[in-house]
Amino acid sequence: MIESPSPRIVSLLPAATEIVAVLGFADNLVGRSHECDYPTGVEALPICTRARIAPIGSSREIDDAVKDALKNAMSIYEVLGDVLADVKPDIMITQDQCEVCAVALDDVRAAAACLIGASPKIVSLNPVDLAKVFQDIRNVADALGVSERADDIIRQSDSKLNQLSERVSDAKPPTVCCVEWTDPLMAAGNWVPELVSIAGGKDIFGGAGKHAPWLEPDKLYDADPDVIVFMPCGFGLERSAKEANLLLQTPEWQSLSAVKAGHVYATDGNSYFNRPGPRLIESAEILAEIFHPNLFEPTQEGTAWRRLIDLA
Repeated sequence: MIESPSPRIVSLLPAATEIVAVLGFADNLVGRSHECDYPTGVEALPICTRARIAPIGSSREIDDAVKDALKNAMSIYEVLGDVLADVKPDIMITQDQCEVCAVALDDVRAAAACLIGASPKIVSLNPVDLAKVFQDIRNVADALGVSERADDIIRQSDSKLNQLSERVSDAKPPTVCCVEWTDPLMAAGNWVPELVSIAGGKDIFGGAGKHAPWLEPDKLYDADPDVIVFMPCGFGLERSAKEANLLLQTPEWQSLSAVKAGHVYATDGNSYFNRPGPRLIESAEILAEIFHPNLFEPTQEGTAWRRLIDLA
């Protein structure tokens, strides 16, 4: 537990920033990662990380750059030690689940060790599935001395997910492919298959609690899912739609049942599905709107998701 009644917090992960905010400590944030953009206002905080690889070019080019960096044992992100020295954090929140998603834990520890006159507590998150996401909320709350707030948030989240699951319990579940990267093709994993199930679908490639699997195109063609949802890691709605449309122009994709039926969708993966924090509840609601339009009003259509094929 942090002894200070008003700890100075640096969040190096967008999901962690959202967790800190929902716990009531947004005003205690003194630094953020270069990707933290929610809730509104965090953009004004000092940026404590930067990417060594610019996320520009095609999906294939970005993937090649990331793999080259990892092959050469180079960190994809850098912690800005001079900024940390200026903001003087009491607590730093990071993750150790994916070196492609955010700064590596070892780099955070090294940066913290270099701070003069300070020894911030490091809280590392490991959100491999929904249970772990909820545990991460507890861990942050425990570090801030507000464990009871985490209990309330998790109780409310469980209730919303249970209510959602109950609403779709009698509906026929469509078979679903969630695409986390387009070139090379990758299906979504970790918590996404759980969200699909809660929303009344059947994920045919991802496994709950397992890393996102690379997906051979022929396996997708053979499986021929009822619904395809694009949620590329780090991409917003428009970029997701752009990447998806490149595939939808090919003869192989045009032969898929989901494409013929107009059941292909782009989402704002960066704000929702790729971010293991409080808004995963909204992510499940987005999927429910997509899978079962007869049961749910499309309240987030056009902002969080949109259909890619208009059959009218």
